[in-house]
Amino acid sequence: QVQLVESGGGLVQPGGSLRLSCAASENLFSIVVMGWYRQAPGNQRESVATISRGGSTNYADSVKGRFTISRDNAKNTMYLQMNSLKPEDTAVYYCSARHFGVDFWGQGTQVTVSS
Repeated sequence: QVQLVESGGGLVQPGGSLRLSCAASENLFSIVVMGWYRQAPGNQRESVATISRGGSTNYADSVKGRFTISRDNAKNTMYLQMNSLKPEDTAVYYCSARHFGVDFWGQGTQVTVSS
């Protein structure tokens, strides 16, 4: 069982920045892949960015060049730096981790981009 706790969401104006954090209850070396997903009202949950244990990253086309995913193994924490935020980035953001073939999810954190 892996517990994930997200933080860092909030209200920001278009063009602003936020950094999301995801604290894991397990050592990140045991987690093969972690990722950030988001779900806007009326939409399906979509992948935003993923990072492997080795540090390989993948991004959705809609966030490339604006968002950066990273992980600090010493702190058992994953981050999502979000810059140049747009209203269409508004969603609940979820942290996910795959541990021994099982996907675990956090409770989500709301990000609202609005003037």
